[in-house]
Amino acid sequence: MLRQSKQGLGKAYLAGYKWGIEAGYQRLVQMDADGSHRPEDLPKLLSQTSPVVIGSRWVPGGEVLNWPLSRQLISRFGNWYASAMTGLKIKDLTAGYRVYSAELLNSLKLEDLEAQGYGFQVEMTRRVMNVGAQVIEVPISFVERESGASKMTKEIIFEAFWLCTKWGFRRLIRR
Repeated sequence: MLRQSKQGLGKAYLAGYKWGIEAGYQRLVQMDADGSHRPEDLPKLLSQTSPVVIGSRWVPGGEVLNWPLSRQLISRFGNWYASAMTGLKIKDLTAGYRVYSAELLNSLKLEDLEAQGYGFQVEMTRRVMNVGAQVIEVPISFVERESGASKMTKEIIFEAFWLCTKWGFRRLIRR
C-alpha cells in the first residue's frame, strides 16, 4: 500500500486494517517491516484464539536483543507509566507486534482515535479492553531493527505521555 503523504503511525495502521478487512481477512497482523518483529514468532501469535494477541517483550520468555540499556529503560518506563495511568494490566502496552480479529476491529469506533504516534498502541488496547475483549500477551524476541531508522521524536514521546496522563485523569475522575 502506497500512501501519498505521511499522516502518522495511527492512520497508517487504520489504512492497513481497512484494506485487510475489505479484502476479507479474518485476522490482521500488525508488525514492523524493519526486522525487529521476527516472522518466526508469528505462529505463536496466530496459534491463540483471543481477539487481540500482543507479541510482548516484557513478559516471561520475552526478550530484547541488541538494544542498549538506555533504550530498554525508556521502553520499560513508558510501559509502566502507561499501565499506571490507564489501569491496564498489560506488560507491553507499546508493542507493535499484534494480531487483531477483523470482527473486533469492525466493532470499534476507530475514526476518532486521538493518538497518531506510539500512543496508538495504548489507545487501541484501551478501546478493546473497554468493550470487554480479551487481550493476551505472548513472549517474543524483539531484535533491534535491521534496516531503516527510528521515527521516534520528542513530539511522539510527548503525545504518548500527554495522552496517557489525560486518560489517567479521566479514569480517576470517573471513580
